[in-house]
Parts: sequence; structure tokens; C-alpha cells
Amino acid sequence: MNTNKTNISHNKKESYLFDFIQEHASIGTWEYDPNLHTVNWSSQTKKLHGVSQDYEPTVEQGLNFYKTGDSLNLISKAFTDCIEKHKAYDVEVQIVTATGKDKWVRVIGTPIVENNECIKVQGLFQDIDEKTRTARALAYKEQLLRKTFETALVGMAILDLNGTWIDVNQSLCDMLGYSKKELKQLTFQDITHPKDVEQGRQAMKELLNGDIDNFQTEKSYIHKKGKVIPALLSTTIIKHRNEKPSHFVAQISDLSEIEKKSKKVSKLLATTENQNKRLLNFAHIVSHNLRSHYGNLDMLLDIVKMDLPETTENEIFPLIELAVDQLGETVGHLNEVATINIQKDLKTEPINVLDSLNKALSNISALILQSKTKISIHIDPQLYIEGVPAYVDSIVLNFLTNAIKYKKPNEPAKIDINFDMENDFVILKIKDYGQGIDLNKYGESLFGMYKTFHKHKDARGIGLFITKNQIEAIGGKIEVKSQVNEGTTFYIHLKKHISD
Repeated sequence: MNTNKTNISHNKKESYLFDFIQEHASIGTWEYDPNLHTVNWSSQTKKLHGVSQDYEPTVEQGLNFYKTGDSLNLISKAFTDCIEKHKAYDVEVQIVTATGKDKWVRVIGTPIVENNECIKVQGLFQDIDEKTRTARALAYKEQLLRKTFETALVGMAILDLNGTWIDVNQSLCDMLGYSKKELKQLTFQDITHPKDVEQGRQAMKELLNGDIDNFQTEKSYIHKKGKVIPALLSTTIIKHRNEKPSHFVAQISDLSEIEKKSKKVSKLLATTENQNKRLLNFAHIVSHNLRSHYGNLDMLLDIVKMDLPETTENEIFPLIELAVDQLGETVGHLNEVATINIQKDLKTEPINVLDSLNKALSNISALILQSKTKISIHIDPQLYIEGVPAYVDSIVLNFLTNAIKYKKPNEPAKIDINFDMENDFVILKIKDYGQGIDLNKYGESLFGMYKTFHKHKDARGIGLFITKNQIEAIGGKIEVKSQVNEGTTFYIHLKKHISD
């Protein structure tokens, strides 16, 4: 028998087994000689670092793989202490591989000491990235659940299968008047009203038998001071992976508090409704009485012109006439706004968006020719919205005339019109390339009444205010993006017509 050949064969088997373990357990070996300052990495260690098999690292290069911060600081101290103080280490840290990937690894280092001198450090290098990330994600979720449990506004509790409290949150303690320590010494039967105890036992039995997975009912609890608390109880059974029951989770809502808050909300709604009625009455006064007073003033001025024409030559008369004209204009604006807000049940109908645009363009065709305005329209001919025709016509007309009115000086206006769909809304996008609006300065007052942002002789500051009211009256909303000297885009959200 050839012993030498047997030993070689045995060594090959051991080598193969060792390589097999390294490969499948993602464990590599490494070795450092302090006297020669040489580092040796096994094939698997090089693979875990993402380097080629002919890579020969130095100590400095090896440390550079560790992520800057806690990981680098920890491994540097552990490695130094291993050599100088002969302390073995076993740490979990992060490296950044040669390909730039962050990876969690376990690094073990053991000193080989002779004559009180470290002559070698041997160690293992293991890939624990997936396990660590999973564990950290689970820990994070548990932390979130714990915070949710502790800060929940409703009472929450975890109970064992016998109905004894495992944990309770502060809301439940506040509801029942007990401290956590006091409550944990009781069972749920101890604080349940006698008339509801049997119902709770029956529900727990059904949950344990697997007849139901959760249970919800109204029941009463007894406060520490003896008062009865009506509550809504929701209980769920938590099971192990083998479907064996583990514990119960209960949520308990104080119905007396909910009832108090409901009454408060009802009171606020009633107050709001009353205030709205007063506002509507005021709107009627504005739209009727004030308009009548303006009419009387205007008629009196006409009488003066006819009966006392010489008074019109007084320098004060034109000023009075101008003031009355401006009052009439203001009353008209207020009347228009009041009319929009007074109408509750507006009768809407399907409106073809492209037809409305073409109608508006036809109405201002002379203005378009005079200003040499270029208009690009990309609207689906079959696109319909739900609205009030007069409002939609006014909305479209206002934005088109504004885009022309506030174009850049000495340049023709340019307008792009297209649309998007979002849930049950059509978003009509009207973009111009004009003077733009400083939204940082005027954004909050953009749609305010009598707010102007450019020095234009025809600017009155009422158009956008009325338009916004019309859009909201038919269930829409408006958004805007703008940059000075680059232009403005209005996003008009209008309800999509849904055919039967």
C-alpha cells in the first residue's frame, strides 16, 4: 500500500471539502503576517470583495474597502487591538465592493501569539448581507409597529390566550383610569361590565377554535372610578406559521368620546350653515339693493343733464359722473360674483371642449388678427366635460384674452392649448409665452378681487377672481405655473362628462 498516495488523495478531498464549504456558506479566509506585512485572501474572500483572483491586497487597501464611518472605525480599532493587545474580534460591518455595492459582512480575527508577540492574525470573512438587511428591515417594522401601538389615539392591547394583558398602550390606560402596571395585573374580564363578560368569553372561544378570525362588538367597560364606559371592541387573533394561536390584539374605542366629538362637529356644521345663510342674504343685498342705489344715482345724473345742462359745465360734475360710472362697474362685478355663489343647484350639461374653444376664438378673431397671435390647439374632438355653457364660455374667453393682453411688448402672442386626463377630471392646459407672473410675490393674491400684476391700461383685477369662482362653482379647480418673462400655464381641472 502506497501511504504517500493515500495522503495526497486525502488532502485533495479535504481541500475540495474546504472549498465547497467556503463557496456555499459564503465564507472566505484571510491571513496577515505583522512581520512581513503581507496579507493573503482566499479565493472566496476575493470574490466577496468583488476583485479578481490575482488581486494581492495590502493592509491599507484591505481597510479601504470598509465603509467610511462606523464600519471603518470599528474594524480599524478591532484589528489594531488584535495585534497590539492580542484580542480576538468578531464584528459585523459594511464594506463597499470593487463594483461599488454596499455589503454587510461578518469579520473574525484571531491572533497567533508566541513569546508575547503576535506573529500572525488568522480570520474568516462571511457574506451576511441578505440576512442583516432582512433583520434590520424587520427591526424597523417592529419599531414602527411599537410606535404606532404606543401613540395610537384608540386603546390598544395585546392579550395572551387566557385573556391576561401582555401589553397595553397609554390611550387604554387613560380611558380606563389605570396605570400600565395596574392594568397588567388584571384580566379583560376584570374591567368588563358584568352583562358583557359572557359575550367576550364566547368570542374568545370562537377565535381560538378557528371559527372566526376577528370579532367586533359594542360593549361596556368599568372605569377605575366605577363609571361605565361604552366602547367599540375589535379583536383579532394572531397565529404562528403553523396556524397555532399565539395571542390576541384588541382595539378599544371610547364611544362616549366619539359621541362628544360628533356633537361638537354637528354644532360646528350648524354654525357654518347659519353663517352661510347670512352670507347668502348679504349677497342678495349686494346684488339687489346696492344695484338699485346705483341705478337711482345714474338716473338723477341723467335728469340733471336734461333739466340743468349748465351744471354739467361745472368742473366737479365730470368727477361725480366718473365716480358713479365706477360704482356701477363695481356693482356689476359684485353682482356677477354674488350670482355665482348664490346659485346652489347649477344645471350642468355635456360640453364639447373643442367647440367651446372654437366659439371663443371666433368671438375674438379680430383681436387675434390685430395682435398677430399664434394659437396651437391639441384637443380631442370627442372630449366632453360637464359644466354650465355660459360659465365655460366665460372661462375660456377670459384666459385667451388675458394671454393676448399680457403678451411681451413688441412681440406677437403665442398660445398653446392641450389637455390631460386625471381620474374623473379633464385638465385643460392653456400656456402663453408672455410677461409671466412673479408667483413668489403675487402667488397668494393671484385670484383675489381687484388684484393686478401688470401695468396694463385695461387691467381691472376682476377677471381671474370671477373665473376662479365659475370654475369652482361647477366642481373644478385651477392651478398655475409661471415665470417672469417666460410665460404662464394655467391648469384648469374640469369634471369629465361620463356618458351613460
